[in-house]
Order: sequence, then C-alpha cells, then structure tokens
Amino acid sequence: MSAMGPVTEASLLILVVDDEPAMVGAVSALVGRAGHRVVTAYDGNTALRRFSEERPDLVLLDLAMPGLDGVEVCRAIRRMSQTPIIVLTGEADERAKVEALDTGADDYVVKPFGKQELLARIRAVMRRRSNDAEPRGAGELRWGSIVLDRGRHTASVAGEELVLTRTEYSLLASLVAAAGHVVSHSALLSAGWPGEPNPDPQWLKPHLARLRSKLEGSGAPAPASVRGVGYRLEETG
Repeated sequence: MSAMGPVTEASLLILVVDDEPAMVGAVSALVGRAGHRVVTAYDGNTALRRFSEERPDLVLLDLAMPGLDGVEVCRAIRRMSQTPIIVLTGEADERAKVEALDTGADDYVVKPFGKQELLARIRAVMRRRSNDAEPRGAGELRWGSIVLDRGRHTASVAGEELVLTRTEYSLLASLVAAAGHVVSHSALLSAGWPGEPNPDPQWLKPHLARLRSKLEGSGAPAPASVRGVGYRLEETG
C-alpha cells in the first residue's frame, strides 16, 4: 500500500468492462494507482457473472461491445442492483449519451478521456450515491420484514435469523435488491451459480421452492413465479 502513496479516498472494488484488452489494462492501471481494486470482463455475459460473484462498488462499462452490449448489461444490472455505473463511450453524439443515461447509467465519459477526469467522475458519482443513501448500514438490503446484512452474509425476518444455504442467500439477495420487480431467470442463475458458465434453468425450481418454504414459515414475502420471465418477491403488506 505504501508503495502507491497515501490513499485519500475509500478503496473501491471496481468492475471494468470493455472488449478491448488495451483499454481494460489502461483503466485498471489508472484506478489501481488511485488505490482501488479491480475486477475485469471483456464481454457482457462475463460482466454479469462477475457482477453477481464479486458485488463491486462501481462499474465502468463500455457501450459498444459485440454480443450483449453495454446498454443491455446496464439494464440487467439495474434490474438487480443500484450499484453506480459510469459508461465509457467512444461516441460523442448526444443520442449515445442520452441512451446511456436513460438505461440507468449514473454518468458517462467520452473516449479518449484524461486520467484525472475519470477519477473525478468516480469521486462525484460515489459522493452522489453516498448523499442519496438511506442512513441504515450500506451493506443492508430490506424488503418488507426481510433484512439482509451483506457484510455478515446473514438474512433475518422480523429480527429472527433465517438459516439459508449459500445459493438460497444469493437468490434471496437478488430478489430483495429488485424491490418487488421481476428478476429474470438468467439473472437468478448468474446470482446463484456465478462460477458456472452454463447453469441449467432447472436448478432454480428446487432451490426457490426451499427458499419459499423458509420465508413463508417466517411470515415473510416469498418468491412468486412470473411465467416465462422470472421471479419476484410478493408485495409487502
């Protein structure tokens, strides 16, 4: 740590997503020198797996990628999390910027960008999110009587701790973060089996059935199937 000099801001875990290895390397080196830790991905599908597995504090996301592009990745992340997203775009036209912001991005930076500009944008986005945050613990998620402490990796209902498997906890975290909105089958699979490149959709049903039984037994909102789309937590009373 001392070799990099003093760190004047909180160290973040940043997911850097770009299909150009040189850009990923340059951005990773830049934020690394500022004291942040880095997770990388070179395509959209890998980005979503890394996001579910690592739960980064911030995402730096390229828009123009083959396959699952940045807009689709941004939408998928927004369905399960409010983690700050800064889009890195090579397009300077107004339409690209508006699309990025409408998709759910917090900010954008046009390539090529200066080193200090990117770091300043990161600081600004994190300040805004900190100011907007509720006073409860940053690692806490709630939906109705369900409370998840992500720092301790525990779940409770009305103060009583739930005994969950790792997979059940990960599935519940995705559902709680969506706050009653539908979480797609693919997003749940990425959350429940982050290291599996091709998880079988049939894996979801038994795990969600056991999770539902535990939640209903505690009087908490339970997962409801939305046919052909995914699952959502039932509305709170």
